[in-house]
Amino acid sequence: MSPRLSHLLAGLSPSATLAVDAKAKALKAAGEPVIGYGAGEPDFPTPAHIVEAASKACFDVVNHKYTPTAGLPELREAIAKKTLRDTGLEIKPSQVLVTNGGKHAVATAYMTLLNPGDEVLIPAPFWTTYPEAVYLAGAKPVAVPTSEANGFRVTVADLEKYRTPKTKLLTFVSPSNPTGAVVAPEEVAAIGRWAAEHDIWVLADEIYEHLVYGSAKNVSMPVVAPELGDRWVVVNGVAKTYAMTGWRVGWMVGPQDVMDTAITYQSQTTSNISNISQRAAVAALEGDLSAVMEMRAAFDRRRQVMTTMLNAIDGITCAEPEGAFYCFANVQGLLGRSIAGRVSESSAELSAYLLEAVKVAVVPGEAFGAPGFVRLSYALNDADLAEGLERVAQFVAKG
Repeated sequence: MSPRLSHLLAGLSPSATLAVDAKAKALKAAGEPVIGYGAGEPDFPTPAHIVEAASKACFDVVNHKYTPTAGLPELREAIAKKTLRDTGLEIKPSQVLVTNGGKHAVATAYMTLLNPGDEVLIPAPFWTTYPEAVYLAGAKPVAVPTSEANGFRVTVADLEKYRTPKTKLLTFVSPSNPTGAVVAPEEVAAIGRWAAEHDIWVLADEIYEHLVYGSAKNVSMPVVAPELGDRWVVVNGVAKTYAMTGWRVGWMVGPQDVMDTAITYQSQTTSNISNISQRAAVAALEGDLSAVMEMRAAFDRRRQVMTTMLNAIDGITCAEPEGAFYCFANVQGLLGRSIAGRVSESSAELSAYLLEAVKVAVVPGEAFGAPGFVRLSYALNDADLAEGLERVAQFVAKG
């Protein structure tokens, strides 16, 4: 008798970040006073002019029908203009594929470029989806450890240690989820030259491009490393920048032959994504960045508050993140230590204990390839941010 389920999907791990968020929301819905630091989504509403564009689009019968698989022509044009405006990367609208969120863009890029036996370098700590999406494409994810002492910024030396003749692609993300690390422009350029030298493709995930703080500067690798030629793909979306996680609009851009293939793949999987969401995305990209700057200012304030409060807890250390909206805290000082009568031997156990004991939800570092750490999002309101960390501090102080 053949097995009931796919062997391929039996080897797939569920999203740890979505699982933590779902559990926290379920407990909250049941009346528990849970504070969740798990989800990577802004707590702000989508700007009003974007919502108004979507509302208007609902009454236009054109949007009730199928539209081109690759995306509405107006949105592909807006993405091309926005990409040039924000990063200096010049592309044609025909080089744009609109996807069902940034995650779908990542998975589609891997499916388009990879073959069985190919290896993909993924700097660790990494977003949970990268290795799983590589696995689904039939290739092998190769984690490249980075140094906490270096702020988890990947270097050419780090990558070279793990390069083999089978290395096909490098997944590069800056600002980083989960660490908030931002790789310096000169190092981004050096990594791009290294990839070009070894004929390695680069998938650059630029979803957090606008969320950088202090003196940190974000750049696009194809722009600062023109040596890459046409061996790059960039993925992005409206989710983080415009507080539109639920609208599910991402995109993938790259060389024309790659994009033609990706569009064909999407034509046999999802077809076009929601026309209403696409109309909303046009309004987002054609508008100014004033709402984005307001959100960034709030995130900037919150990252400093969270970092200070985490470092004040005995047993926790945390470097101040330079981008995105996450703190990646080292909790090794709490492991193997009795806290309120219980000893946690791993960050996964500690995370479960915190949710049970003080109703605080964090994502354990195991999900990101970094045991001994936890990720906390500071994309939540100021009062909850402080309250949750105060709970943790008081709990740890009990000893």
